[in-house]
Amino acid sequence: MLRVKLSAVIAPLLTTGALLLTSCSTTPVDKTAGMSPNKLYAEAKDEMATGQWEKAVPLLEKLEARAAGTPLAQQAQLDKAYAHYKSAEPAQALATLERFMKLHPASPAFDYALYLKGIISFNDDLGLLSAVTRQDLAERDQKASKESFEAFKELVTRFPESRYTPDAHQRMTYIVSSLAQYEVYVARYYYKRGAYLAAINRAQLTVADYRDVPAIEEALFIIYKSYDALGLEQLRDDAKRVLEKNYPQSEFLLRGSRKNLDPWWKVW
Repeated sequence: MLRVKLSAVIAPLLTTGALLLTSCSTTPVDKTAGMSPNKLYAEAKDEMATGQWEKAVPLLEKLEARAAGTPLAQQAQLDKAYAHYKSAEPAQALATLERFMKLHPASPAFDYALYLKGIISFNDDLGLLSAVTRQDLAERDQKASKESFEAFKELVTRFPESRYTPDAHQRMTYIVSSLAQYEVYVARYYYKRGAYLAAINRAQLTVADYRDVPAIEEALFIIYKSYDALGLEQLRDDAKRVLEKNYPQSEFLLRGSRKNLDPWWKVW
């Protein structure tokens, strides 16, 4: 008869039991399981108040599920979008807002959702490097600026009395100026590289599409200088007359070029 030592049988069982105990001991405990929705929201607010946005998001997600169909769940969605925004997660923030607006088109907080959507896309924090290179919003990808403008436009159109509308108006003005300046930025790029026809075409877009923005002055100057470089005297003189009529004290005419056009570090 085959004899098996008792220790050989017990040892694996003990090992298995130890693994099971270890597994059970590492199972995360949901400390919010017994919390009421109001208590859960208070916890999330505390995390946001101290800038712990990553900790606030899961709390808000649980609140949204537990308080489904209530105004508190709607508030949780909006706060979650804001927490994602503050955590530098704009894609998640915008997705949360889109879901909110789809589910709650009649919400009294819809104006805030539109405002937050515009703010997330607006984001003019360019960081330290922009201060060195003199980059501004006009020199970046304009897709986000246009999306921001559309959100603010919907806000001021649908909710003219909203508390967020005055600020949205100011941001829209800034965005329009930025978009116009972007066209001039590209026109200037073409001009400096000798692509004068391309510079004229881009500068003319600014003149045709925008009104009462500072960029128009430089756009007219680029048109004038480009025609001059091409030797088209009649068109050059016409462009100069338009510039002088609209900007009789233009610094571009007085100085011949834009003051401090290049970053300080550019040596070519």
